[in-house]
Amino acid sequence: MARRARPLNQPAAVRKSGVRGRPDFECIAFLLQGGGALGAYQAGAYEALAEAEIPPDWVAGISIGAINSAIIAGNPPEERVAKLRTFWEGVTATPHWALTGDPASRLAKGDMARRFFNQTSAATAMVGGAPGFFAPRVPPPWLHPNGCTEATSWYDTAQLRSTLERLVDFDRINNDTTRVSLGAVNVRSGNFAYFDNEMQEIGPDHVLASGALPPGFPAIEIEGQHYWDGGLVSNTPLQWVLQNGPRQDTLAFQVDLWNARGDFPANLTEVATRQKEITYSSRTRDQTDRFKQLQCLRQAVCSIAEQLPPELKELPEAKLLLEFGDRKVYNIVHLIYRTQRYEGDSKDYEFSRLSMEEHWRAGYNDTRRALRHPECLSRPAGMDGVGIFDFANQGD
Repeated sequence: MARRARPLNQPAAVRKSGVRGRPDFECIAFLLQGGGALGAYQAGAYEALAEAEIPPDWVAGISIGAINSAIIAGNPPEERVAKLRTFWEGVTATPHWALTGDPASRLAKGDMARRFFNQTSAATAMVGGAPGFFAPRVPPPWLHPNGCTEATSWYDTAQLRSTLERLVDFDRINNDTTRVSLGAVNVRSGNFAYFDNEMQEIGPDHVLASGALPPGFPAIEIEGQHYWDGGLVSNTPLQWVLQNGPRQDTLAFQVDLWNARGDFPANLTEVATRQKEITYSSRTRDQTDRFKQLQCLRQAVCSIAEQLPPELKELPEAKLLLEFGDRKVYNIVHLIYRTQRYEGDSKDYEFSRLSMEEHWRAGYNDTRRALRHPECLSRPAGMDGVGIFDFANQGD
């Protein structure tokens, strides 16, 4: 599919972060993990980037990250935050059983009360679904004949298809300069797959497939193959963007909803929470460390190649090394949601409006804090050409 060249190094107005002009990178990537209801954190992070006038050239996501990616790429820049807000307000609500008055002021005063609120809200979503997103199957799956879609999942995601068709302009995704990559897994082969608008037309089915987490949601059929949520194999698109895309100077904002680091659990509830965090964090930091080692080798190959006499450069072995080496630089900015003490293992399907607003605000604030560090927006000067930044434990 022919696509227009992406504009690079466009000038920008003075941003609220204090940075002037687009960062000096060929590509700005926005990489979004899966994590269900926690995905509002990514929407808040995008709002902060939009305010700072740092638009992504490439959005890549898995599961809820794929939904956020589609909304971002499927709308003009000036409408993206509003459309994200429309989606997140549409799929969340204040439960009918909540206390009258402002639940935030009443329930945020103590962890025990808030934990009860969150758990009951999650139970409500489990029983009744989330508006505009998913609904429980009636009758339940075991009352349907084997082999039909209804027999393979607890929930129907037809509402999500309608929501995507209303909020996302898929013609824009397939014709605009923003690259879009959505991760899924082939049910039969077990192989990881990426739907990428550089390679194929992207539609609602590709977004649904990336978020089809079994046994909750049904597999999605695309061109005769069935796909489940990409988080079953890897819950982060970092490797796809850094290693499968074209080599280019890249500033990547990796927005994670699950933190690989955490305290040792003290009870079964905390064990379940910690298990989920470890499973779905996909060892993002380990991936970045390995990528940094790889780029160090690439830079070293270039340095040695420059010193080779011309006749040696013509050898097949030398040509192979020259193809491997490059001097591209990468900054990877980790933005990681820090779970609250009252959140348990149901935090990814707790769709209350109160929690959504908290997650959104956390993503916005974390990104604003990161942008106050000019080094994360400057080209790395080290031998490896890779800068890795994680400000999660800093209070500034």
